Amino acid sequence: MARGGTRQANRAGSKREQIIDAAIKTLIEVGFSRASTRAIAATGGFNQALIHYHFGSLNGLWLAVVDHTSEVRMERYRAAVESASSLEEMVEIAVTIYREDLESGQMTVISELIAGSLSEPELGPGIVERMQPWIAFVEEVIAKLLRGTAFEAMVPTREAASALVAFYMGVNLLTRLEPDRSSVDPLFETARRFAPLISPMLSSAE
Repeated sequence: MARGGTRQANRAGSKREQIIDAAIKTLIEVGFSRASTRAIAATGGFNQALIHYHFGSLNGLWLAVVDHTSEVRMERYRAAVESASSLEEMVEIAVTIYREDLESGQMTVISELIAGSLSEPELGPGIVERMQPWIAFVEEVIAKLLRGTAFEAMVPTREAASALVAFYMGVNLLTRLEPDRSSVDPLFETARRFAPLISPMLSSAE
């Protein structure tokens, strides 16, 4: 590619990132229902026509937001999980990442987009499609925990992964409804109590 073409591509990529960042900030600050193209453009300080130029539509931008946040968080999740060697460590990692997602606004982004997709039929299938890599990732984690145990052939990992992703998405929504986390924190405390009881069964070979 010619040097001029490279600079142009870099500028386009930078502008796309600027728009995505503005969309995330707007979504966190005002919610899905008020995050219009005009509001996003005002947040980012650019012409709202650029949203349609780079993403085709507002829904196209929202799917790009999901792609961006998923890429960033997947890297974090994979690095964290690779360092864990027991169920107890997995639970602690889940708690840590949940709190990171909560404090960074990632939970707000995902829960707002899931809720918003109920009123935007075109958005829903795209979000469901983008959940598949997460289900595959969780399936890998479950398989890792069960490998070499009596449960390896008994647990349907794909179904279990789908259930856990659905549970986490539900936790996201619940956190939005109850900012004080009065219903969510006890769930993690229960997992902490049960992990030491379940862990010996997972570590026993077939």
